[in-house]
Amino acid sequence: MIRSRLFSARSWPVLEGVGCWTPLARAFPRPGRLLPQHASPRLLSVSCAGCTKHQEPPRKKLLSEKKLKRHFVDHRRVLVRGGRGGDGVSCFHSEPRKEFGGPDGGDGGYGGHVILRVDQQVKSLSSVLSQYQGFDGGAGGRKNCFGRSGAVLYIQVPVGTLVKEGNEVLADLSHPGDEFIAALGGAGGKGNRFFLANDNRAPTTCTPGQPGQERVLFLELKTVAHAGLVGFPNAGKSSLLRAISNARPAVASYPFTTLNPHVGVVHCEDHQQIAVADIPGIIRGAHQNRGLGLAFLRHIERCPFLLFVLDLSVPEPWTQLDDLKYELEQYRQGLSERPHAVVANKVDLPQARAQLPQLQARLGREAIALSAATGENLEELLLRLKELHDDHVAAELERGRQPLRW
Repeated sequence: MIRSRLFSARSWPVLEGVGCWTPLARAFPRPGRLLPQHASPRLLSVSCAGCTKHQEPPRKKLLSEKKLKRHFVDHRRVLVRGGRGGDGVSCFHSEPRKEFGGPDGGDGGYGGHVILRVDQQVKSLSSVLSQYQGFDGGAGGRKNCFGRSGAVLYIQVPVGTLVKEGNEVLADLSHPGDEFIAALGGAGGKGNRFFLANDNRAPTTCTPGQPGQERVLFLELKTVAHAGLVGFPNAGKSSLLRAISNARPAVASYPFTTLNPHVGVVHCEDHQQIAVADIPGIIRGAHQNRGLGLAFLRHIERCPFLLFVLDLSVPEPWTQLDDLKYELEQYRQGLSERPHAVVANKVDLPQARAQLPQLQARLGREAIALSAATGENLEELLLRLKELHDDHVAAELERGRQPLRW
C-alpha cells in the first residue's frame, strides 16, 4: 500500500498543447500505460498535420541578368610568381674510422612553375585569382641528397583566353588542353659538394635558391563560337537564341539589354553541332567605347561568320545593317566582310510585316524574315546557318587547319 500511495502522489509532466496525462486508476499501474485527462482534439490534429506535412526541397533560383554579370568575367589582371628554389647545404661526410669523408652537401630542388591550362568546363575567368605563388623547392640534404622540386601549379582558364604582358600578346589559348608557362620556378642552390675541386678539397661554400619568375599578366576572354548574333539592343537576339538552341538567356516583355555573352548549341541532322553566341547589344559609337563598347566587341573576333539581327518594328530597319557594319569595321578592319546572313526579326508584329517589302526591296532576298517569339520561318534560318558552317569547315580544311568542334 505504501508503494501504491507513493506512485499515485507522483506528479507527471504536462505536455504543452496536448493536456495533462495521469496514470490508470488501477491497483498497481505501470508507468507506461497513460491516458489523456484533458486532451484537446483540435491541438492534436494540428500537431499531427504539422508532422506529416510534406516539405518540398528548395529549388535553385534563376540568377537575374544583373547577378549573372557578377559570375561572368572576361578580363583579369594576374600577378604570378614561380616557386623559389631550395637552398644548398654545406656538410661533410661522417662515418666511423673515416676521418676525412669530404663534402656531401646536396643541391636544393627547383621551384615549381605556374602554368595556364585550358579547360572546357571553365566558361569564365571568375575563378581566376588575382595572385598566384608557385610551390617552393626543398633544401638539399646530407649524403649528396638533392632537395625535392616544387610541384607545378596549374591555373584553369576557359577556351579562347588571350594572355598579354603590357601590349604584347604572349599566347592565344584557343584549343582544349593548350598550356602556357606563366612563370618559371627558380633554380635550386648548390651544396658544398658542387664546389669540390683539386685545389679546394674541403669547401664550405653553399648557395641559396633563386627566386622564381615574377610577372604581371592580363587575361582576356574572347568567346569561341561558330556564329555570332550581332544587333542593336532589343532586336530579339536572346529570344532567337532560345528558339534555335537550349540556351536560356534572360528575356522579358520590357526593353533591356543583355549584359554578358551566351552561347547556345544548334544540333544538326548529321550529328554536327554549331555554336551560336549572343553578343550583347551594340549601340552607335561602340567602337569609341560607348555603352558596353569595346568590352564585348572583342567577342565577335572569334566568330568565323555572323548573323545580323534587325528589328523590323522600328522605322527604316534597313539602316541598322549599315550602322552595325560600320561599327564592326571601325573596331577592326575586315570584320564586317566576313560571311554573314541577315535576319529580320519580329515579323509577327503588324507594323513589322508592313515594312518587310521595303526591306526586301533594298536588301534583296538576302534578309530572312522570321519571328523568334512564334517560331515562324525558323527552318530557313537553320538551313542558312548550316550552309555557312559547311563553307567554313571546307575553307579550314583547304588551309590545312582543323575546324572548331564544339
